[in-house]
Amino acid sequence: MDLDMLNMFVIASGTLAIPILAFVASFLLWPSALIRIYYWYWRRALGMQVRYANYDDYQFCYSYRGRPGYRPSILMLHGFSAHKDMWLSIVKFLPKNLHLVCVDMPGHEGTTRSDLDDYSIIGQAKRIHQFVECIKLNRKPFHLVGTSMGGNVAGVYAAQYPEDICSLTLICPAGLASTTDNKFVKQLRELQESKRIDRIPLIPSTPEEMADMLKLCSYVRFKVPQQILQGLVDVRIPHNEFYRKLFLEIVDEKSRHSLHENMSKIKAPTQVIWGKQDQVLDVSGASVLASAIPDCHVYILENCGHSVVVERPRKTANLILEFLALLHSIDNNKKQA
Repeated sequence: MDLDMLNMFVIASGTLAIPILAFVASFLLWPSALIRIYYWYWRRALGMQVRYANYDDYQFCYSYRGRPGYRPSILMLHGFSAHKDMWLSIVKFLPKNLHLVCVDMPGHEGTTRSDLDDYSIIGQAKRIHQFVECIKLNRKPFHLVGTSMGGNVAGVYAAQYPEDICSLTLICPAGLASTTDNKFVKQLRELQESKRIDRIPLIPSTPEEMADMLKLCSYVRFKVPQQILQGLVDVRIPHNEFYRKLFLEIVDEKSRHSLHENMSKIKAPTQVIWGKQDQVLDVSGASVLASAIPDCHVYILENCGHSVVVERPRKTANLILEFLALLHSIDNNKKQA
């Protein structure tokens, strides 16, 4: 091998080695940075653009894809301590010509966090209404999707602002009065009575607690490397004080059963999707909603826990599309009758 060839080989090897070493270093030393890069890349790959909207001095952060068209726009509300990017796993299986909007809930990620804000479920529904008006999403009724805490907010929103929405999807929503107290609910009650708010299972502070939370929320057992668990914790720790405050707010009497108290006011066609093995919010809540909402379609997913969006993204996306297609077909038949 002559000198020129050797130099080219060294240069090529060095060029390849730099990104590989950078990846390894990020994985070992800054896993939280790697997680942020991962979401950035996934958003870019799926065509989701991040934007900001302001209501007076309040800022909302959201991502979107597509433009409003003849089909309803879709607004997605994430759960407790999550963010807009949790929906990417479902966005992957939705048509690119659908207008999708995923917003960071009040106090989360890029949306304003203030000690003076009202983080009750009613308060959050009001904030989301402000966001909807900011981006003029309600020029035409839209389809609203919410999961867990976001499902609670979505249901209350549908009851309080019925003119804004044409249909509703609730995925394992919180806010229902259940006759079945699972292990998680009993544990929460014990924590409230002992005032041990530092031990809330949904607010991990160590990789071990993060692993426990993933087991609690998912029926599927994901094998997550220790470094990634550490990265997930590192991302959350700066926000844990806020999460504790928010959690106490949404389990308080004012918000605990907000969806239950408002479900009879929901008039829009409603789809309920629930994981049969949900350990956080009991699946019996699906029948509670079905008995209270006139036009309610219930889907129970086998071998699935609370994290439906992560565990069964393709199925969830297909169910939402099938539901919207059904409503479109019914609407067309009414027009032709």
